Parts: sequence; structure tokens; C-alpha cells
Amino acid sequence: MPKILITGCSSGFGLAIAQKFLDAGWDVVATMRTPRNDLLPSNDRLEILPLDVTSADSIAGAVEAAGTIDALVNNAGVGMLNVLEGTEMSKIRELFETNVFGAMAMTKAVFPQMRVRRSGVIINVSSAVTIRPLPALSVYSASKAALNAFTESLALEAALFGIHAKLVLPGSAPTTGFGKNAVSRMGMEIPGPYEAYVHDYLLKMRSNSEVTTADEVAEAVWRSLTNIDAPMKIPAGADAETAFRDAGHLLACTSQSEIYL
Repeated sequence: MPKILITGCSSGFGLAIAQKFLDAGWDVVATMRTPRNDLLPSNDRLEILPLDVTSADSIAGAVEAAGTIDALVNNAGVGMLNVLEGTEMSKIRELFETNVFGAMAMTKAVFPQMRVRRSGVIINVSSAVTIRPLPALSVYSASKAALNAFTESLALEAALFGIHAKLVLPGSAPTTGFGKNAVSRMGMEIPGPYEAYVHDYLLKMRSNSEVTTADEVAEAVWRSLTNIDAPMKIPAGADAETAFRDAGHLLACTSQSEIYL
């Protein structure tokens, strides 16, 4: 069976993606900063490896231990909810280290073996916020927009060797804690002049009936990876699909094979 390596499997999207491919009979390498064996059911086709996508040594060790990798899902990411004025430059760089440079480093580490075999699929998990901008997410959105641009250009390089690079863009996760966690994790506070605005926005998020579940993201990754003619960009979740439809992206998205005609 083919083997897939997924980053950021300790919770949420990554955990659901790993379970989806295990259920489908794939060999799965589930990676996380701090490996835990209780998150996924015991399975001979499952390997859990430590991986910090911001560490070159950690990446090299994980890729070597994984062996042949047929598909890579760059899912590991860090959220950040704050206005630009309240965001320290050090925190911006920290976010980009994971969301952008981490995905680039993982791709760079896995790409050579795919190039030699002239086959492979790379899926980068981005965000629908790059399609429909939202407040207090300027830095996070910028990191995901950079990931989009990287993937779109990478697809042109990858196609020379029969490799496919694609994007899955989830909508908002169904959790009321995202904003608080995204702020506290980075050690920042919302500046006073913006507090009321951000508070009202978070209340609106909580009342939003269109959200994206982890299972929907896993299904989108499955469709993108197993259907070679699937669009290069696939939305995951009702709110992401709405964003794509409103922006006209569903008509604009083409399969990777069409890009080169």
C-alpha cells in the first residue's frame, strides 16, 4: 500500500487525516512534536514519529525513519488571532517559521525521493481566509497566502517529474477557543483600542453556523490526493465552499494537468 506522511497529528485536522487514511488501508506516518500512542488505534500500518517542522535535524530524522513516502501532507500550523499593531515582529517570524518555512522544509526534504521515482503528491493545508479575508487575522492570513503562492509555483516545478502539488483550504474550525488559544499561545494581548472590535468579532464567530469539521478536512485531503483530476485548490467545510463560490474560485480552479496545456 502507498505510504503517507502527515505533519501535526496531535489533534484536529492532522489527527483526522491520519485516521482517514488508516481506515482506507494506507500506511500512515503520523508525526507530532511530542509523540503520543493513545491518539490513534494501534495498527501495524501506523508509525508515530517525533517531528518539529522548524528543526532541520528533526525533519531529516523523521524523513529518514519514514523511508519511502508516496504522499506528504503539510498540515502542521500555528494560529494567531490579533491585529497587526498588537503583534510583535518576533511572533510574526515565529508564525512564518511553522506555517510557511516548515512546509517548505518538509517539501524540500521529501521531494528528492519523489523526483527519482517520478511520482508523488504533496498536499499543503492552507485556509479559506486567503479567499475571504477576516479581521484580526492579517498575519495568519499572510502566512497562508504565502503557502498558497509557494504551492502554486511548486506545482509547475513538480509537474516536470510527475509529482503533484495541491492545496486544501479549510474554513473556520468549530471551536470557541480558537481566538483565545491563538492569542495566548503567542503570548500577546489585544491592544486596548481594538478590544471591543475583536470581542464583537469573536461573538460573531461563535454564532456562525457554517463551520469546518476535522472530518471534512480529512475528506477534502482524500479527494485531492486520490483524484489526480481534482482541482488544485479544494475547499473544506461549508463556510470555505461559500467563500469559494462567492469569490468565483470554483470556476477558476483547474486541475494540475490543465495548468500546463
